[in-house]
Amino acid sequence: METLNRSTDEIGQLAIAFLVTDLEIPPDDQEWFSVLSVRAVGETWYVVEIGVEGLPDKWVLQVYDTGECDPSYTFSSPVKATEADTGLEDLPEAIAHILATERIAH
Repeated sequence: METLNRSTDEIGQLAIAFLVTDLEIPPDDQEWFSVLSVRAVGETWYVVEIGVEGLPDKWVLQVYDTGECDPSYTFSSPVKATEADTGLEDLPEAIAHILATERIAH
């Protein structure tokens, strides 16, 4: 299989595009998501952390050098499930709902 040389910016953008599509985030709300870090693991894949500005929550995705994203990503948050709505007041409804749901589930 041919590997493609991709920049970390490109890998991060692929991860965000995959995540917001998977979470069904409306196009107008997608700018709330940002890449926190991109780390190469070996020669064939990257670990990308994506968050919502101002919040401690993050999604961790694997992006392969082919540009494909692993659909089995993880969510991590220091926020307790009992405080699932903490800090979500100023967010668009779709993002607040996703974060509260993820916090309760994890």
